[in-house]
Amino acid sequence: MQDLLSVVTLGSIYLLFALGMSLTWGTIDILNFSHGSIFMFSVFTGYLILDLTTLPFLPVLLIGVAVGALMSLLVQVLAFEQILKRATNKKTAEMQILIGGIGVAIIPLAIAQHHTKSNPFGLRESSFELHTWVVGDLRITNIAAITVVTAAILWVAMALWLRRSRQGLALRAIGVDTEVASLMGVHRRRLALATMAVSGALAGLAGMLFTFSLGAITPESGDTLLVKAFACIILGGIGSMRGVLFGSYFLAACEVWVLTQTSGSWVEAVSFGLIFLVLLIRPTGVFGRKEVRRT
Repeated sequence: MQDLLSVVTLGSIYLLFALGMSLTWGTIDILNFSHGSIFMFSVFTGYLILDLTTLPFLPVLLIGVAVGALMSLLVQVLAFEQILKRATNKKTAEMQILIGGIGVAIIPLAIAQHHTKSNPFGLRESSFELHTWVVGDLRITNIAAITVVTAAILWVAMALWLRRSRQGLALRAIGVDTEVASLMGVHRRRLALATMAVSGALAGLAGMLFTFSLGAITPESGDTLLVKAFACIILGGIGSMRGVLFGSYFLAACEVWVLTQTSGSWVEAVSFGLIFLVLLIRPTGVFGRKEVRRT
């Protein structure tokens, strides 16, 4: 049971992180490779602020959400929109956005590495206290409970919003055909900015919860999570809400199993192995379709 709890907790972190990345990729067709740096730099900003003052749990979370959303908006406005304006075709734009995201990600990474000397940093100066509840042989921490509940609520809320709200339907329409959606009065830029903001906010939230749970992260932690999120999305199917849910918890289950059954040295290889197997057996992912209808 303790291993199952570890799977659910780890999978919830993956879900929060991958959900934002899946949202932008599956709707506005942006594979944002700066997502990992946004995750990391949101925590780094909280770390710097907590060096100056002590804050309770909720304000620290809100800092991560705000920084993540702002960074993602800046990446969209200053980098991705400029690429889209100058690209000659969609295929070229996608490749340039991918490379541009990698380039943008290096900037916050370099800042954090310089300041911390690549050493781990965390949020220990917060007034938040970690508590553990023991139920039989099961040990549950308050941060694990918060992470699982938050991930579940946000996933359900986003799935319902995309399926039933007017803005969600418009966003899905962009994912199917941008030109037709524009002719129907959908304001692509406004929705794209909102989508990027939500994506960044989820990255920042995931970073804060992950750091509170783990104790500390390194400047390179975002890159590791980026690969895992990519595996979750590919495994479940691009643009599928069910897919990113399945992929996140399946990857977490595989990693926990490898960790408990071996020395743990193979854990990082699981993500790449799953991507490779899915691409060989079912390139569209478990919940993907041959003709992609995003989200």
